[in-house]
Order: sequence, then C-alpha cells, then structure tokens
Amino acid sequence: VSAACAFKRRHFRCGSVAKMADLLGSILSSMERPPTVGDQESRRKAREQAARLKKMQEEDRKHKAEFRKRMEKLISDFIQSSTEKKKKFDPMNKLERSILHDVVEVAGLTSFSFGDDDESRYVMIFKKEFAPSDDELEAYRSGEEWNPQRAEEKRRIKELAQRDEDEAQKRGPTKETCPNSNYKEKYSHLIGTVAAKEGAHTLQANKAYGCVPTANKRDTRSIEEAMNAIRAKKKQKLSDEGTGGSSAL
Repeated sequence: VSAACAFKRRHFRCGSVAKMADLLGSILSSMERPPTVGDQESRRKAREQAARLKKMQEEDRKHKAEFRKRMEKLISDFIQSSTEKKKKFDPMNKLERSILHDVVEVAGLTSFSFGDDDESRYVMIFKKEFAPSDDELEAYRSGEEWNPQRAEEKRRIKELAQRDEDEAQKRGPTKETCPNSNYKEKYSHLIGTVAAKEGAHTLQANKAYGCVPTANKRDTRSIEEAMNAIRAKKKQKLSDEGTGGSSAL
C-alpha cells in the first residue's frame, strides 16, 4: 500500500510539473519579442518625422494667425481712411489671398483678384460706395491701369456709334432719288429730241490706230488702184513744184 501511494504521489507531481511547463510556455509565446536594433531605428525615425510634422503644422497655424492679424489691421486702416477708395496689395499665394478675401468679406468690403499666373496674382479691395464698374474691371483683367478720362472718351464714342446705328435702322434702307422731270424734255429746245448716246456715233476702239471708227480706217481699194493714186499724187507734187519754180524766174 505504501509503495502504491508513493507511485501515485510521484505521478501526480510529474503531471503538475508538466502542466506548469505548458502554461509557462504559452505565456512566453504570447508575449512580444524584444525589438531588434532595426526596429528601434525605424521607430526613432517615425517619432522624429511625427515631431517635425507637428512642428510644421504649428508654424503654419502661427503664420496664418499672424497674417490674418496683419491683414485685419490694414483693412481697418483702409476703412478709417477718408481719402482711399481702393487699395492694391502685393502678389500673394493662394492661401494668403483666400485669407484676405475672407477678412474683406467680414469687413463688408469688395475684393477681386487679378493676374494671369498664380505667382503674379494680387488682390484689390474697394469700398462699397466706390465699387468698380465693368469697364474698370476689364482694364484690370487686361493688365492696364484704369484711366477714367480715357474710359469716358471710349464711352462717348461707343454711345455715338450706337446712336448712329439706331438712326440708320430707323431710316431703313436708302432709296435712289428720282428727278421729278425728264431733262430731255426740259431741254429739248436746245439738244433736240435725240441726244446723248442715242444721237452720238458709236465708236469701236482699235488698238492699232487708237480710238478711231473702224470704218474710217478700212481701205476697200485694190493694190493697183492704191499704187495709181500714189503715183498721181507724186506727179501732182512734182508739177506743183515745177510750176512754182518757173513762176519764180
């Protein structure tokens, strides 16, 4: 009996030790392993990057707050000024322009952005009672300086042109004026009943002889008749010369 009891005690002790070993092993396996050198370096870099990002965000918020405070001061001075009707700011980036537009809107003013590219865009603010006209805005958008005198001249010229166009439309298309009487009948005692083109001889231009009627330049004689006429003219000329010489003697 004593031997059986001793065997049971040894068997129970061994079983307990095995269970304890299994429990300890499961606990150790569930625990995280200690970080290696590479993991520590990665975590350090991540902490540094997060710190830099946080610092940049704080600086950005600080810059926005300072810029807004500075713009609020400029807008307040502009409102209190009795001589300034508009104000032009230096070129700004998109974020600064948005802050300025917000400050202007809160102050009850009017603002516009002008410029082709983002680097050269600037903001102009106007008091409500001196809001810009469409022509003034068009000049700023074109990169020109606003000149009220020149704009007034352009406006007058445009109005005159529009007025002339309206009057022309009211008059309608122009009609050809017809005389009340026929001049041929009025001056028939001077020029007769057949006048102008009807009474003139029609001429046909001939480049070889100039502006002469073709009938006047047409020779219907034969060659022999023409030669005989030439000989007769020469003989007549010689006879006239001989007669003139004998009479002189």
